[in-house]
Amino acid sequence: METPNPNWFLKARLKTRQLLLLIALDDYRNIHRAAEELHMTQPAASKQIKDLEEMLDVRLFDRLPRGMEPTIYGETMIRHARMALTSLALAHDDIVALRAGLAGQVEVGVIMSPAMALLPRAIARIKEKAPLLRIGVQLESSNVLLDKLQRGTLDFMIGRILEKEDSTGLIYEELTEEPACAVVRPGHALLDRKDLRLEDMAGRSWILPPQGSILRHRFDMMFRRAGLAPPSNVVDTTALLLITALLQQTDSLHVMPQEVAQYYESLNVLRILPIELPCKMDAFGIIRQQDHLLSPGADLLLRAVRAAAAEIY
Repeated sequence: METPNPNWFLKARLKTRQLLLLIALDDYRNIHRAAEELHMTQPAASKQIKDLEEMLDVRLFDRLPRGMEPTIYGETMIRHARMALTSLALAHDDIVALRAGLAGQVEVGVIMSPAMALLPRAIARIKEKAPLLRIGVQLESSNVLLDKLQRGTLDFMIGRILEKEDSTGLIYEELTEEPACAVVRPGHALLDRKDLRLEDMAGRSWILPPQGSILRHRFDMMFRRAGLAPPSNVVDTTALLLITALLQQTDSLHVMPQEVAQYYESLNVLRILPIELPCKMDAFGIIRQQDHLLSPGADLLLRAVRAAAAEIY
């Protein structure tokens, strides 16, 4: 017996109707009942089965006085027919879900660093495929976003799970660590200094995150570990508009996540000082609720974030 080509069904133009007929014959074991179920005539149903048997060069059914019984070949075809039709049904469901996602909505929360490059790249990619998908973005600190996520107002977030936070029921996918750097206005005198050290910066004026924040704590500890007092000439703020304005108008220094600094440096708003600070924030990642089923639109954006993260980080 000749072995069928792996794509024999394409050459033979196997019909969905033949698959449905195989299943109906397995259910009813009677050609009349099966034909009736599919709104076919009995001769048409018989011809469909005969054509299939000739195509495969095997007998699929034994014709008995009281009906039809599948052979071992018939049972194999019936099993695969059921699998094929189930797969087609799932494909339809996926397309319905995808179409809903392409015109649905998604709410995502993000901290500052991934808001600079990661999320914009993911959104740009999604908007090419799904211009009608409404994307809401909330830029906040991790603790604020976690509260919103747990209250169900966000589909997912990109941020940190802090030690003090209750992480029960959350799924966390780490993306990258977040180093910090020191920045100044373009043309600042420190930009020309060779072998810049912490000692050269301790007595300067600084714009810093407020006391109690993680970055401020790690910034102060960086100086203490070096045997220096942390800067005392300080303006406390996290407002970027004010920070960039103060940097432009004064000789102050500022500490910020490196990814954020690189973005503003590319706009010629500030410059990164030539010193590697022994100071960094904890890694951040994608955070979502374990028991929250993502909408098709949210799932689309989540996949785009993962793809963009693989490229960037």
